[in-house]
Amino acid sequence: MKLLVTGGAGFIGSNFIRYVMGTRLDWHVINLDKLTYAGNLENLADVTSNPAYKDRYSFVRGDIADRELVNRIFENERPDVVVNFAAESHVDRSILDPTPFIETNVKGTQVLLEAARRYGTGRFVQISTDEVYGSLGPDDPPCTEESPLAPNSPYSASKAAADLMARAYFKTYGVPVIITRCTNNYGPYQYPEKFIPVMILNALQNKPLPIYGDGQNVRDWIHVEDHCRAIVLLIERGRVGEIYNIGANCERRNIDLAKAILKITGRPESLIQFVPDRPGHDRRYALCAAKLSSETGWVPRHFIENAILEVVEWYRQGGRPRGSATTRQ
Repeated sequence: MKLLVTGGAGFIGSNFIRYVMGTRLDWHVINLDKLTYAGNLENLADVTSNPAYKDRYSFVRGDIADRELVNRIFENERPDVVVNFAAESHVDRSILDPTPFIETNVKGTQVLLEAARRYGTGRFVQISTDEVYGSLGPDDPPCTEESPLAPNSPYSASKAAADLMARAYFKTYGVPVIITRCTNNYGPYQYPEKFIPVMILNALQNKPLPIYGDGQNVRDWIHVEDHCRAIVLLIERGRVGEIYNIGANCERRNIDLAKAILKITGRPESLIQFVPDRPGHDRRYALCAAKLSSETGWVPRHFIENAILEVVEWYRQGGRPRGSATTRQ
């Protein structure tokens, strides 16, 4: 089977490619990535240097919004499956300038969908986010696939728009779309603008840990390998036209996670520095993944209390994606 993976040099995309190459030995991957600030081919150095993968992996540098390039890839490669990770994903950046988010997340997704319609593909997996559901109250139940969309940032609005475009291509043209909505990921190779890498890297360097607002914002955390495994199972077993939430039932307050990282790294809690909250900051995310589990048998294998130790050690041993630490919560 041949997969076109977009955004495969990013955090989740590179982990997905690594997982596929190691577990699905008859799958071939074409990685299309623009290599923007968050894309880094060093994230796949162990894949590209492995002679066993030489005939199963290839890379194309380019933009998913480049219609001519995308059509040429589909014409030449005829992928059986498209997995669209490519996205602008940093909420703070979307507040500063929403334009690139519309260009990549909305227009780019439509370009891919149109190519899939024109040339045919067996499955189109649109990778989305729990943020499209908006913010939950402290006593609200986790979101299901039937929960209404209520995005509160330009980023989440662009992802909701991409989801709706994917749904429209399924309903109108019969493109075999599956939409996945996942909670916050953590693990190796994450670009250091996201919350956990910021906390770890700053703690290891004895720098202040910037926490938005009062630190009470809640996120539902999943290890990136569990996310990748869920996507593979949905490629194999998921029903087209369906939405699947992917979450590990692991809600944590930002302040508690920061304190846990400080404890692991042996740093004092005095390093925590509260900073002004960002506009429209969602208070809580949580997902119900019962549909995914019942249809595929998927359950999370990584639990944050143990897995975060491995992530901290990865950074301590010199694992450093390119870039400088900012913040995203």
